[in-house]
Amino acid sequence: MRSKQGILYGIGVGPGDPDLITLAAVKALAVVDTVFAPASIKNDFSLALDIIRPHLREDVLIRRLDFPMTRDDEIRCRARMQNAQAVLEHLNTGRSAAFITLGDPLIYSTFGHLSRDMRKCDADVDIRIIPGITSYQASAARLGRTLVEGDECLAVTTGNAEPEQLDRLLNTADAVVILKPAKRFAILRKALRDKGLDKRARLVERCGLSGESVYSNLDNVPEQLSYFSLLHIGRNRE
Repeated sequence: MRSKQGILYGIGVGPGDPDLITLAAVKALAVVDTVFAPASIKNDFSLALDIIRPHLREDVLIRRLDFPMTRDDEIRCRARMQNAQAVLEHLNTGRSAAFITLGDPLIYSTFGHLSRDMRKCDADVDIRIIPGITSYQASAARLGRTLVEGDECLAVTTGNAEPEQLDRLLNTADAVVILKPAKRFAILRKALRDKGLDKRARLVERCGLSGESVYSNLDNVPEQLSYFSLLHIGRNRE
């Protein structure tokens, strides 16, 4: 019989505003021995840690897990498996841990890769997921805009989506959220203009954080745009 294994909590810590972390997340953070955090994006890592620090015991260990930002699938897969094995090694000592991520752990998060690889190594590993408030929920509240209602359809995508895929979403969804638009903002703005959707679009930068900005005219969006930005293409009824 194997010794008792620790629990991994996949915790969404919210969009950035420290007041938007959930009670469930705070309770889980109070019982873990180690916090694992993805280190692919420096600002992402630091902000998530800033949010959780007031809720940690003094003796909690912080460990970074490197997820290389590369298109080389072999390098990414190898790093993900190494991270999964490192977390399992910790759990096998009987100690519990948390993996933290901004927003929600199941939406555009490295946690999905980590949990799948951990279950490949150990199908019985105890992984418990605590959802977090997403950036598009927080920014919709900031804008005071209803995302969807009734039988309307909401599409959530990334700014890195292929143009053809984005075109289909813009043609069919009643409202669209585009996360992480900074790198391709000029292309996205043109796509919205071509469809006459730019008037329905709002860009929110650093929602709930210092330096927060809201742009109702996409022509006024600066060239240097924060990583913590998103586009709302609102309902036709707004």
